[in-house]
Amino acid sequence: MAARGLVRRESIETEMHTAEDKSKTFVYTKKRGYDVTRNPHLNKGMAFSLEERQQLGIHGLLPPCFIDQDIQLLRVQRNYDMKKDDLDRYVFLMGLQDRNEKLFYRVLTSDIEKYMPIVYTPTVGLACQLYGLTFRRPRGLFITIHDRGHIANVLQSWPEKDIRAVCVTDGERILGLGDLGCYGMGIPVGKLALYTACGGMPPMQCLPVMLDVGTDNEELLKDPLYIGLRHKRVRGQAYDDLLDEFMKAVTDRYGMDCLIQFEDFANVNAFRLLNKYRHQYCTFNDDIQGTAAVAVAGLLAALRITKSKMCDHTIVFQGAGEAAMGIADLITMAMEKEGLTKELCLKKIWMVDSKGLIVKGRDSLTHEKLRFAHEHPQMRRLEEVVKELKPTAIIGVAAIPGAFTEQIIRDMASFNQRPIIFALSNPTSKAECTAEQCYTLTEGRGIFASGSPFDPVTLEDGRKFFPGQGNNAYVFPGVGLGVTAGLLRHITDEVFLITAETIAELVTEKDLAEGRLYPPLSSIRDVSLKLAVKILEQGYANGTATLRPEPADKEAFVRSLVYGTDYHEFSVDAYRWPEPAMAFQSCKL
Repeated sequence: MAARGLVRRESIETEMHTAEDKSKTFVYTKKRGYDVTRNPHLNKGMAFSLEERQQLGIHGLLPPCFIDQDIQLLRVQRNYDMKKDDLDRYVFLMGLQDRNEKLFYRVLTSDIEKYMPIVYTPTVGLACQLYGLTFRRPRGLFITIHDRGHIANVLQSWPEKDIRAVCVTDGERILGLGDLGCYGMGIPVGKLALYTACGGMPPMQCLPVMLDVGTDNEELLKDPLYIGLRHKRVRGQAYDDLLDEFMKAVTDRYGMDCLIQFEDFANVNAFRLLNKYRHQYCTFNDDIQGTAAVAVAGLLAALRITKSKMCDHTIVFQGAGEAAMGIADLITMAMEKEGLTKELCLKKIWMVDSKGLIVKGRDSLTHEKLRFAHEHPQMRRLEEVVKELKPTAIIGVAAIPGAFTEQIIRDMASFNQRPIIFALSNPTSKAECTAEQCYTLTEGRGIFASGSPFDPVTLEDGRKFFPGQGNNAYVFPGVGLGVTAGLLRHITDEVFLITAETIAELVTEKDLAEGRLYPPLSSIRDVSLKLAVKILEQGYANGTATLRPEPADKEAFVRSLVYGTDYHEFSVDAYRWPEPAMAFQSCKL
């Protein structure tokens, strides 16, 4: 297992080998003919050379021209721009991913700011809602509650043997859209696409999984296009048994260092599953820990604007679910690092849920909420809470659109010189306020971040602000790359605090002056690389990294693992055709 980190697989029955002069990488495959052109790992479209076409048995299956990847990219971009709306663009890009993987990632990395909102939030939310309508070809594994006792056999159906990262959901809490059941598969697919586009993890090493236990969404159960199980969600012991069997089956097949990312599970399961598995397996919950890291990164960047420390702030959350709890816990860690006791840290954090301010003595508080329940009279409305507590920062994570009213924003500006206002709910339609509302109502003094992208805002006095997008894509691709590079067996909370600190450090003074709390998305691959190196260094420092021998140059080692979008050349042990006619060669572009 220790040598696993050095093994590179291109696809089943396909391996990469370096030529003797070390200048080229060739792909050897046993596949021939039609199978090559229909395999997204291998397909290069019209970029196959004449020799490759002849030796792979695909001569005649393609038009006679030779078109390089740059021209293919141009063709994709022109087709993309012809689509009438974002859903059509999503379907178009997913179709490309199904046909030609290298080209798909070349497109994404050519302009990540343009394409990320399509393959991820906010468009992926709409795509999940209409998944039955847009469904073309399955990606990943669908494991149902009825597969109990046979999950190991289901995993055998997946052709790739070297899986390093699994992203799994049960579809019960997709973004801020609720229970979408089997339609939630769009989230693991989108997440893992960003593992590659933003973090450089080879897509062959990533596996999206839907655990279908049914759905409580009556509209879906009545929808003739619904693709999942048509019964109510199975809960209780049967559900837990399914998860236990799944975790064991994955690690039995792919190793104890296989990363398993939990995504969009409901609060009732998210916390307990994280606590149950985090010390047994290499796992994390992105909604809890990933969201925490990106939010705290934004807060740490904001501290450079306010010239203050984390422990100087009083923070009110709109929402008390998994995202709020994860952010609050990481804020607490950051305050403790500044020297504050944990008890005092907790007193600086307040939460408002559907029943109002969380205070001691209130009925039906969960264990997680009890930690943030303080002595205070009960208050129902967020506006009243903000007026009373006068927080320096408000963070929205409850998916209640417009929760940060004009009154709340004006109040925040009245008792803070630089109020911190984070509207982090996804998709954009669920944001607590818009960037324009924040900047306008605070006269440009507000420090704003959102979960989904907002356009730049220009005030009447001519000042222009570029809203910071607190996108988890700053976190999970780099975490995934670092964790899998070092073969970490467990992921500690320190990983996410280091991640937050690293992201904040990469924000320049120019970024801050323009309203950005995060590095430009165009630099996200560099951000992920730096995160991976930091995580690798920490893994060896605390003994959680198991790859041996320890790489002497960790940055060079991580770079060597990063997936490239350039096409490989093929080499096969097939006889060569006669020399082609010059007329055929002259068609090359």
